[in-house]
Amino acid sequence: MSAIPAVDGTAPRQRAPKKEIFGWAMFDFANQAYTLLIITVVFGELFTTVIVGDRDDGFRLANLLWSLALATSYLLVVITGPLCGAVMDYRAAKKRFLFISYIVTVVATALLYFVAPGYVLLGLLLIVVSNYAYSMGESFIAAFLPDLGPPQDLGKISGFGWALGYVGGLFAAGFTLIALGEATAENFERIRWVGPFAAVFFLVTAIPTFLWVRERGTPQPHARTYREIAWERVSTTLHELRRFRDLGIFLVSLLFSMAGVYIIIAFAFIYGAQVIGWDESVRNVMFIIVQVTAAAGALGFGFLQDRIGTKFTYQLTLLLWVAAIFAIWATPEVTALLNASLGLDWEAQHLFLFVGCLAGLSLGSSQSASRALVGLFSPTRKAAEFFGFWGLANKLAGVIGIVGLGLLQSVVGLQASILLCAALFIVAILICLAVDQARGQQAAVEWEARNGHAIPGDAER
Repeated sequence: MSAIPAVDGTAPRQRAPKKEIFGWAMFDFANQAYTLLIITVVFGELFTTVIVGDRDDGFRLANLLWSLALATSYLLVVITGPLCGAVMDYRAAKKRFLFISYIVTVVATALLYFVAPGYVLLGLLLIVVSNYAYSMGESFIAAFLPDLGPPQDLGKISGFGWALGYVGGLFAAGFTLIALGEATAENFERIRWVGPFAAVFFLVTAIPTFLWVRERGTPQPHARTYREIAWERVSTTLHELRRFRDLGIFLVSLLFSMAGVYIIIAFAFIYGAQVIGWDESVRNVMFIIVQVTAAAGALGFGFLQDRIGTKFTYQLTLLLWVAAIFAIWATPEVTALLNASLGLDWEAQHLFLFVGCLAGLSLGSSQSASRALVGLFSPTRKAAEFFGFWGLANKLAGVIGIVGLGLLQSVVGLQASILLCAALFIVAILICLAVDQARGQQAAVEWEARNGHAIPGDAER
């Protein structure tokens, strides 16, 4: 194992064993089945086009209900995320909280089998519960990242996790394409199994996480209630945030960028069905393209960010997103222009596959870079708490982005409203200009020096 030199009396961060890093990354592999099959691709399309359906409004009510369900789950994360993070740090209970979120996600996802056409309220309830538990788990697993290696390794480790996640999504999507088919009313009796399949995939493939990832830290005296612990620690952290200026600025930037990302996650394949009008075969190819390019983006940019800087890498990925959004919006018109000027006979759905490559690269790399940067700015003994705020920014972004898109598309339609994402990414880039990565890392080092860094059980293994 390697470590960075001690600074100001603090203990160096050790690189965790490869088996532990792999176990941590396997949670990304496992939970991608939920993101891809339930939120991004299959169940989102099934809910809007079959369970709610087109009520002579071009699916606008269905899209709005879908966006409100996701926004509600994200709002619950905003309210509870930092409080849970504070308790997890105080009681050294990250693994326990992660396990609870994992079990709730699995159960609620499996129950989606019972959401039949017309069972709109049941579908909304199960999406709120499952997506809330899944989203909390995202923050909980990310809180382990600062313990897995020194700062110069966090980009590679985070990128490896995201890349492995998209490989997991590729496996999950492959089974869905072969065994379950398309999200249509005619195929409902087969495709309704997507919930149980995603649940079992998550349940089984996340087992290495709970076997190999270590819980570091020492539980503090438990003389007070969890609520008292949470409020005291969060209040203290909010007071201390002036010492973590760059983290605070970055979280504001993240609020805007993730609002755009959550719109794409929630509506990309709905956009393909409603605006592009793709065939099942093209949708299936897009499954594969997005997963492969997202894995490549996360892994490639993960190594790159440790060389050119995580902040710069994050901004670069947002520029890729801006290009991808304009390409998504312009696909129908560009296809018609190419056909008219070059005498081609292309369909918009075929050009959309090229756009998917750009979107996939942007998706994997931007999320990996943002998680790594928070890890760099986080003292190890406040990691769960700070990643609770990371989760807060992420999910508040989901609320703002998805509700904004849902309302906007109900007025101007889905194609025009997708341009909202480009505006959000541009604002995020501009805000991030004020972030100083070196200063942010130094703030974390200084906090550890003042408050003591060495944690029992974290010595050389």
